[in-house]
Amino acid sequence: MRQGPEIWIRGPVAGPEPLPPPAAADALPATGAPRAPDVPPAPDMPPAPAQAPAADRAPAAAQAPGFSWIGAHGGAGVSTLAGVYGGRDCGQNWPGPGDPPSVLLVARTHAAGLTAAGRAVEEFRLGRAPAGVRLDAVVLVADAPGRLPRPLAQRVRLLESAVDVHRVPWVPAWRLDGTQDAPPRGTESLVSRVRRAR
Repeated sequence: MRQGPEIWIRGPVAGPEPLPPPAAADALPATGAPRAPDVPPAPDMPPAPAQAPAADRAPAAAQAPGFSWIGAHGGAGVSTLAGVYGGRDCGQNWPGPGDPPSVLLVARTHAAGLTAAGRAVEEFRLGRAPAGVRLDAVVLVADAPGRLPRPLAQRVRLLESAVDVHRVPWVPAWRLDGTQDAPPRGTESLVSRVRRAR
C-alpha cells in the first residue's frame, strides 16, 4: 500500500491491481463479465457465459435463420415486437444455442431506456456478448405519444452515430390488446431489416 500526499484527508491508497494472466482472461468470473472501470455495467443485460478458448470449442452448430429480440431493460416491448414482426423473443437474455445469433436490441425512448440501450451497445462494442452473437440494430419504442424532448433526441442521435437505429412510434392499440395485425406506419425500414434476416 502506498501513501498519497493527502493521506491525512483520504487515507491510504491501494496500488493498481495486477492484470490477470492471459490464460485467465478467457474465463469470466462467476459474477459476470469483467467490466472496464470507466464503463458502468449494462443494468439488465445478462452477463456473457464463460467461453472456452477458441481452440478448445466444438464447431458451432448451424445457426438459426432470423433474428433474436433482446430487451435492454424490463418493459422495453420485446414480446410485442416479436408478435408483430416475428423473430425469437429472448426477453432480457442472450440468445441460446438454438436461437438466431443476430440481435435486435430493444429499448424505450425514456431516459432510463436510452441509458440501458447505450450500455448494452457498449457491451457489444467491447466484445462482451457471447461468441457468435452480433448486434444487428437497436429498436427504440416510443414511451409516449409526440416528439421527444431535445435532451432525449440528442441521446438518440448519439446512438445513431454508433449503430443502426430503427424507431417504432407510440401505438395506443398496443396498450389495450398488446398486438396488431400489421406493423405500424413509419416502420418500413424495420420491416425491410426483418425481411432480410429471414
